[in-house]
Amino acid sequence: MSPAVDAVRGQARTRVWVPGRPVSLEHTLGPMRRGTGDPAHVVDATGAAWIAHRQRTGPATLRLERCGGEVLATAWGPGADEALDGVPDLLGGTDPHDGFAPRHPVLVEALRRFPGWRVPRSRRVLEALVPAILEQKVTSTEARRAWRVLLHGYGEPAPGPTPVPMRVPPTAEQWLRVPSWDWHKAGVDSKRSTAVLAAVRVAARLEATLDVPHDEAERVLRLVPGTGRWTAAETLQRSHGAADFVSVGDIHLCGMVGWALAGEPWADDERMLELVAAYPGHRFRAVRLVELSIGAGLVPPRPRRAPRYAVRDFRAM
Repeated sequence: MSPAVDAVRGQARTRVWVPGRPVSLEHTLGPMRRGTGDPAHVVDATGAAWIAHRQRTGPATLRLERCGGEVLATAWGPGADEALDGVPDLLGGTDPHDGFAPRHPVLVEALRRFPGWRVPRSRRVLEALVPAILEQKVTSTEARRAWRVLLHGYGEPAPGPTPVPMRVPPTAEQWLRVPSWDWHKAGVDSKRSTAVLAAVRVAARLEATLDVPHDEAERVLRLVPGTGRWTAAETLQRSHGAADFVSVGDIHLCGMVGWALAGEPWADDERMLELVAAYPGHRFRAVRLVELSIGAGLVPPRPRRAPRYAVRDFRAM
């Protein structure tokens, strides 16, 4: 993305990125959106994505829109230029996907069906880690509710003419100021709130892992109390563009992979890793393509043998 195509429109800055390949905003950015009510990530009626980021240079709102073979990026706020600089990474422009050669029919068809999907690299570690911690051992409904409540209470208004009121995620210092009763009101138990606070206390060190190999980044993340293998992988996939880190510890995910790739509806983590071992360096890529295949109905529904987890309300406990 060249500064030569920068333009100033009032308080907004715009750039055009020409990726030279198909780009799917929906599929690439989808995992970064924490539900349809995410105050930091909105998709408007035109299909444009609005993302409230906290850059090193300050808060920013980024709007991304596909225009033919180009992506029009518009940003507002003190961190606008930094947000625009990160657009190619955010949309998978640096994703090393060329070495991925799927052999399983499901993966072959998924790659054909979703040519615009790439592994994104947001370069925002804390903004990927905190919601991942909130998702530990709870339903997505519980985790997304907590994220909304906390951002509305401690995030700041996103700059720019957002389509709905949006919030920039809190700084590390702002997370540290959340009192115990507000964690409770958000439905976050003490184990998860303690893990978030442990992470934000070393936020600078975590952000520095963007400049080291992914294995080293995982090692540093897992030094944080309350951040295990699953949480580290969920973070690295989004913040670092780590295409080889699988979310081990998710009973639904391993079952989906086992069903799609081997017809085994109740596979465990070990079996999932066996099935994607044929794609070194791209194991998460294979898993994500399975998820996209299932979402598109390319794989028959998986049998169920147990009831879904019930949504709990920690605020009443």
